[in-house]
Amino acid sequence: MLRLVERILADRTPAAVVRALRGGERLVLAYHNVVPDDGAMVGERSLHLPLARFREQLDALQDACEVGDLAALLASPEATGRPRIAITFDDAYRGCLEIALPELVRRGLPATVFVSPGLVDGEGCWWDRLADPATGLLDAGVRAHVLGALAGDGDAALAWARARGLRVRDCPPVARIASLGEIQSAAALPGIRIGAHSWTHRALPQVPDAERSRELEGALAWLRERIPGTMAWLAFPYGLHDAAVADRALSSGYEAVLRIFGGWMRRRDDVSRSIPRLNIPASVRTARFMLLTRGLFPLQ
Repeated sequence: MLRLVERILADRTPAAVVRALRGGERLVLAYHNVVPDDGAMVGERSLHLPLARFREQLDALQDACEVGDLAALLASPEATGRPRIAITFDDAYRGCLEIALPELVRRGLPATVFVSPGLVDGEGCWWDRLADPATGLLDAGVRAHVLGALAGDGDAALAWARARGLRVRDCPPVARIASLGEIQSAAALPGIRIGAHSWTHRALPQVPDAERSRELEGALAWLRERIPGTMAWLAFPYGLHDAAVADRALSSGYEAVLRIFGGWMRRRDDVSRSIPRLNIPASVRTARFMLLTRGLFPLQ
């Protein structure tokens, strides 16, 4: 019944209602990876969106929203006739670069990809390698331990898992982080921008202050040296942050910092210290996606 209601609302909500509710408001979408429709299920499944569903979501966005560049979205809060949307990707998965970005370029849509240099061209992220392949879920206890006691350190997470006898799985190429050359090629595509995602994707609130310089300043310097045009934007790894982390990032040369949750930015909102985004899991149905990006229905 819920799916039927969603479908009816998505199909029959007039564009004028959407404009009235959200015209001039801004929303930043947070994706991770896009994978082939006929590919095997990989890693932590919520992060790996099938291409067909991604295309359906882009169709919905283009139908009802103004999809634009993230920098322009953040710089200009002026009202327009339609809701304003920016698209971002965390982690620089190979599937994002090889599958999602060409689809965006074909449609003339811009996007920003946030990169952790320490993960570039690796064998796979710890959360994907420790997820249950049958369910696509990462055990909640494992996640809590890695993000808390291990501060999100990927190498420490895999060593801890092996010591406990947990299975560490291989990731297919589409679910691994892209190489530097692949990221450089993506950055040369029209409308594609690169930002930072910390050095090694650690849980920044748990990282000792002395180590934050490399995680924050080191990541931005490395990217700017190798990818001209890298923007001074930071997406918090795991979406985890606090006031101290935000202050440190903004004092380290970043112009904007983005979290993973928060939803719509209204014209009256002060987002100078942290930009909200709307995380899009692979499981979200297209009808619900249409509603939440029109501001008509919550994601949960």
